Amino acid sequence: MVHLTHVQDAGELAIIKSLLDGNHITYVIHGEHISTLYPGVPFCMGRVMVDEVDRDRAEILLSRLRLSIRETSA
Repeated sequence: MVHLTHVQDAGELAIIKSLLDGNHITYVIHGEHISTLYPGVPFCMGRVMVDEVDRDRAEILLSRLRLSIRETSA
């Protein structure tokens, strides 16, 4: 598995997990529950890992999500 992204809070993690689940992309979250104990602490962020074959597709999905969030908040 390869690193896809870091997550900073439970809300962001829920959205990413839903996006990956909906697109049938297998993933593992390292530090999923540690980040909820210490929100905002940089070294306690969760890491989202995906299979290498799904990496490009997952990155495209996340880039679309981030673009959508930027457009809404602007």
